[in-house]
Amino acid sequence: MGKKGKILIAVLLLTILFPMMLWASTGTGIPSVCSIRFEFILFGMTLLGIAFSHRHTLSFALIGLATIVAFKLIFDHSFPWMEHFFGNHPIGMQIIHKEIRSGEWSVLLNLIGLLLGFAILSRHFEDSGVPEYLPKYLPSGWKGPFVLLAMILVLSSFLDNIAGALIGGTIAFVVFKGKVHIGYIAAIVAASNAGGAGSVVGDTTTTMMWIEGVHPVSVFHAYIGSVSAFVFFAFFASIQQYRYHPIDDHLSHETNIDRTRLIVIVFMLLLTITTSILFDLPALGLWIAILTGGLFRKNPWSEVKAAIPGTIFLMALVISASMMPVEDLPVASWHTVFSLGFTSSIFDNIPLTKLALEQGGYDWGILAYAVGFGGSILWFGSSAGVAISSRFHETRSVISWIKNGWHILVAYLIGFFVLLSFMGWHPQPLHKKKSIAQTEQSIQLSIGKNTLTSEIIKAPDVLSLRIGSFVE
Repeated sequence: MGKKGKILIAVLLLTILFPMMLWASTGTGIPSVCSIRFEFILFGMTLLGIAFSHRHTLSFALIGLATIVAFKLIFDHSFPWMEHFFGNHPIGMQIIHKEIRSGEWSVLLNLIGLLLGFAILSRHFEDSGVPEYLPKYLPSGWKGPFVLLAMILVLSSFLDNIAGALIGGTIAFVVFKGKVHIGYIAAIVAASNAGGAGSVVGDTTTTMMWIEGVHPVSVFHAYIGSVSAFVFFAFFASIQQYRYHPIDDHLSHETNIDRTRLIVIVFMLLLTITTSILFDLPALGLWIAILTGGLFRKNPWSEVKAAIPGTIFLMALVISASMMPVEDLPVASWHTVFSLGFTSSIFDNIPLTKLALEQGGYDWGILAYAVGFGGSILWFGSSAGVAISSRFHETRSVISWIKNGWHILVAYLIGFFVLLSFMGWHPQPLHKKKSIAQTEQSIQLSIGKNTLTSEIIKAPDVLSLRIGSFVE
């Protein structure tokens, strides 16, 4: 990497970090530099290390996490460790009543389960014979890669974006004989993120909005931005791939489809969607299906071993990002959402979405597009990008990603302003499906109806104080 490349990466990362630094809370008695909490500086140094040394990304992520944890332990004694990771209620109760779910445990558990589980699913898909069969139906020329990206976009609208990226990457690896242009790999990640942006079951952030009471229709217009962005980056990425290595249309002549394995794959996808809707825990259904499907087709457990480093890397970044003292966002506006899209490329979009939901007053479709698609700008900006890097190691070079996937950044700008121009900015208040008081009451009833009735009769004021403190 040349000197100009390093300067470009540094400038880009600092530009992306700048809005987040402005939102930093200086606190009292905690070290800061120019009113910027020192945690942000440590996090920024971690990201710069990852950007400049793509061969040691995991080491930099773990060192950065350890340093941030040590800093919080020494200087930030008020940080609520247990509440931050496990929430205010028992884990079992949070699984049943997902309206009261809090803490990072569910996000981390889902990411671990999905990254490892979809690695197994993608290998099953590769062994099913379907990828070798697809060239028969894909058009020739640059249109073939374009149609493949469109398939990933549609697939990710009802599946997690990790699955869309891994399945798309598996197909691309086979039909292009392993010669996949890095710009096209970036487009696979972008297509999977774009597909999930307007669906409440396609991305973790949109699912969070759904749980908090945002109507699915309120995020659907994110697809105006996603499709606009897709048309731009998919065209240029498809040209890149066609010139680099076209689709081999001779693959499908000697292919046999393993129908039993294909049924196992469909079962995995259906159960993943089911548990995502019912419990907001798609990883639960995925692993139940993996263990069940193993009775009919042997699971490729070696894929789990290969996916572990990338999973640990993403966990380290997500945990580090979750501990950043971003306690509030600027006033809700399209300018704020526009900057959130860039910030999402390096900062976990889960805590950003949480803050936006607590604040309210956003156009949820525009927010869904920004935090969903914005993570595609850098390879480690989304779980889909980290997942696909396990197969395509060349993606871990930030300069190569930016240089060859330049169309992703431009597509984000195009998609955002097309969406804003077409729909306008229409902020909406947050309407929870169930009020917090009602949720508290349902919890008390699940513990014991007689106990709750007794408390109401004997001490109504005490019960009111309990519910009042819960609301606070």
